[in-house]
Amino acid sequence: MKKFINRVDDFLTESLAGFAAAHGDLVVLNSDPVFVRRRDLKPGKVALVSGGGSGHEPLHSGFVGYGMLDAACPGQVFTSPTPDQMMAAAKAVDTGQGVLFIVKNYSGDVMNFEMASEMSEVQNAMVLINDDVAVENSSYTTGRRGVAGTLIVEKLVGSMAESGANLDACKAFGERINKRTASMGVAFTSCTVPAAGTSTFKIGDDEIEVGVGIHGEPGRRRARMAAADAIAGELLTAIVDDLKPQAGAQLLVLVNGLGGTPLGELYLLFNSTRLWLQQRDLHVARPLVGSLTTSLEMAGASITLCVLDDEMTAHWDSPVHAPGLRWGM
Repeated sequence: MKKFINRVDDFLTESLAGFAAAHGDLVVLNSDPVFVRRRDLKPGKVALVSGGGSGHEPLHSGFVGYGMLDAACPGQVFTSPTPDQMMAAAKAVDTGQGVLFIVKNYSGDVMNFEMASEMSEVQNAMVLINDDVAVENSSYTTGRRGVAGTLIVEKLVGSMAESGANLDACKAFGERINKRTASMGVAFTSCTVPAAGTSTFKIGDDEIEVGVGIHGEPGRRRARMAAADAIAGELLTAIVDDLKPQAGAQLLVLVNGLGGTPLGELYLLFNSTRLWLQQRDLHVARPLVGSLTTSLEMAGASITLCVLDDEMTAHWDSPVHAPGLRWGM
């Protein structure tokens, strides 16, 4: 295992210390229990709290800031945070209008956020993200997994909360976005969890895992390496078959790297995606390309489509200032 690391047990603590020091103008790190919160809270605003296992950076801590999350709860690598982290984070960022939990559909995350929701003294609601169309069930989930579409929900609902919407409106908006968002990924290599010290799964030099999860969970099938156009076509066919957008639909298109893919390859994949959509009278209204929901150093990528309407487009375009995403400011 070759990683920048001192002691495996200190990996998360030291990583978060560096993150908080690098972005001290935007975030504050709470150490016991561990959570990251927005430095400048906005009074009278619905607070957004998310979280999950580490290893997917910049998701979620990198999206704490103006126009997105108010707090994020990081667990150990690929391990859910605990209910006490979630309750403490919610209490720290609640300014009187309640807290919306944004939760990826993984069994540990769902169980712990539900416990936190029930035990918290803060008024709260929850949105469950399940955008992955690759498989309906896995050892990690009941139902579809929550993957890169999570950041779209965090951005759009974050903007709505910033504009003064109440808790019920933010929850309903998040659920509507989730229904209009779908993702699917492909992996070229595995990744190595520091505590394990070995690859999560084995894959041949000429093989790819189609529909991989963000923790290295198996996808739809193991296949031979193919051209980018063919890979994009398979992912997009599954996504479009699920969303069934009307001809002429305006789409937010996210091409997301899984941690070990060069940006040049992601732009090439976006070009393949753009051309595939054009041929079907589907329009890229808003593009986003980058490694935003990763799986440590896994090579590969995912494609996410979100069918936009005018309200969603306006909230996407609104300003955001977080460590991992910034525009309009």
